[in-house]
Amino acid sequence: MAKEPEPPRADFEQEALEGKGLVTGDLEKGRWLFAQPCDFLRGSTSVENLPPPGAPEICFAGRSNVGKSSLINALTGRNTLARTSNTPGRTKELNFFTLGPKGYPALMLVDLPGYGYARETRSRVEQWTKLVMAYLRGRVELQRVLVLIDSRHGLKDSDHDVMKLMDEAAVSFQVVLTKIDKLKAGELEKTMEEVRAGVRRHVAAHPTIIATSSEKGTGIAELRAEIALLADPEAFRYKSKGE
Repeated sequence: MAKEPEPPRADFEQEALEGKGLVTGDLEKGRWLFAQPCDFLRGSTSVENLPPPGAPEICFAGRSNVGKSSLINALTGRNTLARTSNTPGRTKELNFFTLGPKGYPALMLVDLPGYGYARETRSRVEQWTKLVMAYLRGRVELQRVLVLIDSRHGLKDSDHDVMKLMDEAAVSFQVVLTKIDKLKAGELEKTMEEVRAGVRRHVAAHPTIIATSSEKGTGIAELRAEIALLADPEAFRYKSKGE
């Protein structure tokens, strides 16, 4: 019997999304959400200064210099919404951004301080860790933590430490690879396999891993679609073309 031909290999853009189930309508929903107004709300340095409960929240966590600010800017299409810097660890507070109609946001984006930066003093690291962990464990509105991993370096011990804390707190998290445009040809698949194996060790992990490039735009539409599934549908006001 003749061997059946292998299915055509997906191109680089399609391979950026590992998860199954996202369809064209989901991608359009994500585009619609991130086309809405997005504004800086507040920077919080203590639990007491957090915004009052409201819209569902998605937060971005990762090692310092992993590209959190660049990814937030790419998602929202605004180059200066989240501040970027060549100095790792610049973000020293929880920064909150509203996304959606004025006065009735469909989602809150939260930029967490980076972790794993060796040059910071132990007291500063402990202060940031205490604030972030208090937020993760006590924020009812928090729907998911996006844990950003630099695709060039893979999972580090500090990443696993944060994931263990989320396991213990029963906080759902999803891994997002960043800077995949910096990888050489053929390295993305190997990196995905290694990260996938590491993430399986954590019970709170979402099964979908999304690979992105803020510079090239790879994976941004898919990540928008994932996030849009968690937004407040009433504030969202999205209707598909068939509705």
